[in-house]
Amino acid sequence: MHKRFQRAYTSIKENTFVGCAKIATVGGFCDIDLIVVKATSPDDIPLRDRYVLQLLKIFSVSPTSYRTFATSFSRRFSKTKCWRVALKCLILLHRLLRALPYNSPFRTELLWTRSNGYLSLDPCPFRDTSSSNSHDYTHFISSYANLLNEALDCLTIDCVDTYIDPEESTDDENDEEHETLIPTYPDKMKLVAEKLEILPQLQTLIDCVIDCKPKGAAARSFLIQCALKYIIRDSFFCYNNYRCEIVSVLDHLIQLPYRSCMTAFGVYKKAAVQADHLSEFYDWCKSVGLCGSYEYPFVDRIPEIQIQALESFLDGMWQLTESSSSSPMASTVESSSSSLEDEKPLIRFNNWVQFDDDDEKNEEHALITFATNDNVMTWEVLLEASADSDGGSSNDLNEENGDDLRIQVYNPYVVNPFY
Repeated sequence: MHKRFQRAYTSIKENTFVGCAKIATVGGFCDIDLIVVKATSPDDIPLRDRYVLQLLKIFSVSPTSYRTFATSFSRRFSKTKCWRVALKCLILLHRLLRALPYNSPFRTELLWTRSNGYLSLDPCPFRDTSSSNSHDYTHFISSYANLLNEALDCLTIDCVDTYIDPEESTDDENDEEHETLIPTYPDKMKLVAEKLEILPQLQTLIDCVIDCKPKGAAARSFLIQCALKYIIRDSFFCYNNYRCEIVSVLDHLIQLPYRSCMTAFGVYKKAAVQADHLSEFYDWCKSVGLCGSYEYPFVDRIPEIQIQALESFLDGMWQLTESSSSSPMASTVESSSSSLEDEKPLIRFNNWVQFDDDDEKNEEHALITFATNDNVMTWEVLLEASADSDGGSSNDLNEENGDDLRIQVYNPYVVNPFY
């Protein structure tokens, strides 16, 4: 009895709000609060496009109306206990996020409202009291609100391509653009690092999309199926971007540093599990008849053996890198220690360098040897001794000078016995 009374009270309250808004509009009053109330009526009719167009027109005329809408939306969503009103509020917010560019003040005002506590999408405080299957509807509303909350934080949910008039661009600008078409290695690594920051956000969005699968009576609701069409079509765009980004990161996996490489491998490993769940979700959507079967992208399944092969390859690559980086240091230490052991004492005598060696028999003798006495040999005596080619004269010279000079003169006639 209490639940029936609560459902009746919720229905009367919501219909009264809508009736008052319609009367005020007929009387000439039209503002954002009335448009939000009329757009979120508690019925099974989908959200009408005219309310979205009216809000976009007001936003284009008055940029200050963004904060007014954020306040009105927060008040309407937080006070309602009807799942139809809450769902239409989320659909309205979703369509405005799709229609407006990502760098518009609309997102800024929503983030300001959320940071000040006026809007709470995650965790979602909504609890349905207008139906008998309140748990199923509450679960879907909470999952949908969590998805939009992540979409506010992720700037890649919507891409806006800026148009450049070719007549306004000069030749210098074209040359600069042509030069920037060839990125350098640091630019490539910077771009890969930015993609590594985006990929976890895209994975979180895909997880939120999978969590939006309705259960029980909520899966048979026409209004919820209309909301799922918007969710699924945005997931197509999100998954296509995600697949392209992860392929681009894997192409530069070997060139990344260790931490970035492990982060990329973690993203790739999660993608293998996520692909199975996403494929099952898309199969369920096809069986229900949501969107055309030709619109669904092909989900790339990643086999487990490929994950194991990539993991073993990365482990081997880093082990090889660590061993190669440590081997030169070990070799230098070993070579220095061996050189210290094999090194012999070095003795310097005047300008000559002499090594202390125990084996004196292998020493090389000089061609001309001098006696160790105090007599000084002049260059005239040496010249005279070298000019004398006779054996006897060399002996006389040696006898005159004693042992001061010893010189060996080559005489072929003496040595050759066949002359």
